[in-house]
Amino acid sequence: MRVGRSTPEIHIGPPRAWATPDLRQVWRFRELLYFLAWRAIKVRYKQTLIGAAWAILQPVLSMAVFSLIFGGLLRVPSEGIPYPVFSYAALLPWMFFASAVTMASNSLVYDANLISKVYFPRLIIPLAATVPPAIDLAVAFLVLIALLAFYGIVPGGAVLALPLLVLLAWLTALGVGLWLSALNVKYRDVAYVVPFLMQVWFFVTPVVYPSGLIPDPLKALYGLNPMVGVIDGFRWALLGAHHGPDVSMLVSVGTVAALLVSGLLYFRRTESQFADVV
Repeated sequence: MRVGRSTPEIHIGPPRAWATPDLRQVWRFRELLYFLAWRAIKVRYKQTLIGAAWAILQPVLSMAVFSLIFGGLLRVPSEGIPYPVFSYAALLPWMFFASAVTMASNSLVYDANLISKVYFPRLIIPLAATVPPAIDLAVAFLVLIALLAFYGIVPGGAVLALPLLVLLAWLTALGVGLWLSALNVKYRDVAYVVPFLMQVWFFVTPVVYPSGLIPDPLKALYGLNPMVGVIDGFRWALLGAHHGPDVSMLVSVGTVAALLVSGLLYFRRTESQFADVV
């Protein structure tokens, strides 16, 4: 009598306390990551009149308002760069960051039914939530190219660093988003705090003003805001801003690393509770 092979049993249990994230599991479920990201892209502008044009309209209108108020009325210095392109080059990474953080922080709550019914690495959900803002960034970047051509600005060799700066912005958004998404499962107040947090964060980030206005003794402290390094880097890479990466950039990179590692560890630590609490 032939005895067939026994079917292997798979036991799924909660992770050990402060266990490191198993990125191999994320890779195994990469098709689910693709599906969730594609769903988020389609839902983002579903039933809107102008669709993906909002990705261009939002930063362009913001640039126009900031150019009128800060560049025109308040005469905020722009390092010798025309204020519209000066502000737009900063608005692109900022809007990507703010949108990615907002979507990631709400992602676990929005997918509560999925979390409570089937197992998969929960890290996939906030990861997928950061994809639509990245698409918006790519679309809105076309306007920046047109602005550079209009003002006759030709980026130098520093533009090769731009992909690294985009990566730094994404890692910043992911680190913050992991913290907020995990906290939002347990404390729904987070959904109300995030918009206020983004508003405050905007004004302590050199979007409408140059970071050169910050006194040198405070540069290292100012660099604790990770978006300082990102936005200064964008202006340096694209516009040839007078100051390149300095001590604030190094501090920003260190802050991003701390946010990402701590966010991954906290997310992993609380992951086993999501299905019960959400």
